[in-house]
Amino acid sequence: MADVALWLPAIVWGAIFLWSYRREPRQFRNAFFFFFFCACTLGAAAVYFKQWWITLPIALAVAFTPVITIVFMLVNEVMLVKREGFSLSHALPLLFACAIVAWFGALPVAHAARLPGVVVGFVLAVTACGAWFFLSFAALLVYSWLYRSLPRRRRYDFIIIHGAGLKGQELTPLLAGRVERAYELWNAQGRRATLVPSGGQGEDEEISEAEAMARHLRALGVPPTQLALEDRSTTTWENLSFSRDLIAERSSAPDPRSALVTSDYHVFRAAMYARAVGLNADGLGSRTARYYFPTAFIREFIAISRRYWWPYATIMGLWAVFTLFFLTFR
Repeated sequence: MADVALWLPAIVWGAIFLWSYRREPRQFRNAFFFFFFCACTLGAAAVYFKQWWITLPIALAVAFTPVITIVFMLVNEVMLVKREGFSLSHALPLLFACAIVAWFGALPVAHAARLPGVVVGFVLAVTACGAWFFLSFAALLVYSWLYRSLPRRRRYDFIIIHGAGLKGQELTPLLAGRVERAYELWNAQGRRATLVPSGGQGEDEEISEAEAMARHLRALGVPPTQLALEDRSTTTWENLSFSRDLIAERSSAPDPRSALVTSDYHVFRAAMYARAVGLNADGLGSRTARYYFPTAFIREFIAISRRYWWPYATIMGLWAVFTLFFLTFR
């Protein structure tokens, strides 16, 4: 009975994760279910087998991850600026490192400065928001890797390729990787699917991203009859919405299945948005340069967090309620 109680949290979280994943793998909540399952399993295994070394990596991770992350982000920032130049988006690793430092330092500084209780409460609420932010980041990092790593033995009717900017009329290395990944999938599935290059023409681009991708695919031997260009979109949401409408016009099947081919860091957000717009699709990733991945993933996480803002609003709302109660009845 004691053994069952020991493993019960892991069993419960594992069952919840499997139920949620089988129902819909493209949901953000799956990241937390999987994260809690892994944590409970490791803890239970350490107690059951009396092998406390199992918890050592967790303890070391908790203790040293902030410092390692700060150092890694600073090194990554230097590498990124050397290779890509400086811009606001390229400053994300530096800002992320600064956020970690501020998160750890805010409460001690507020206490040392003997700030009023209301201000300390506000700092505590912001620190709680930071805790949720970093927990969400870790959970999504682990789950997004799991999502794109699991094999999918499915036949796709359409293969959507997400745009990523051009250099004149030529594909950037990032976009070329996506096109080549889609072409490999198209070949592996017997060259039956329709390829959907998706991306409009930016202000600094000579042609649409869809047209540039289509030219590259035609040069590889893809027949024009198996290309359906979506050349109006300017965002990921529009990529998927316009592609959904285009597929509905081209397909006679009631619910055609699509593959979303994009860079690995972008896979899960694209899959989430596909679910939201009603597109039956799986995300598949092309490789991203290692030095670019941290910046890109931070940007993806921020974009997802903007859609799941309610935990932060709840925390700050509770602070406002308690503060009002304190000021009223003190």
